[in-house]
Amino acid sequence: MLIYRHMHGDIVRGKSLAAVTADIADGFIYLNPLILKDFPDSIYKELYHHLRKLQTEIRNEKFPFHDQPAIRQRNMRLQRLHHAMVVLQNAARVKKIPL
Repeated sequence: MLIYRHMHGDIVRGKSLAAVTADIADGFIYLNPLILKDFPDSIYKELYHHLRKLQTEIRNEKFPFHDQPAIRQRNMRLQRLHHAMVVLQNAARVKKIPL
């Protein structure tokens, strides 16, 4: 597990990419092109992998059919992950980084 310390705005602050991905899903970190601008090229593929992995984990959890707040929370987490993945894909395409 790699730890990245020298990123834009100290977003990571010594956290693993799995923890950063969980923070993105929970809404603590918002991934946008300005933040990705200072990321090293090597992190794009790993971050994308962790985003996909967490998205699959959330989708594999049992669906809360009769719990409206839990459904809303689940959908918001999936929406945040999807948005981060789209932003990451576009930034990688601009920098010509294969994911």
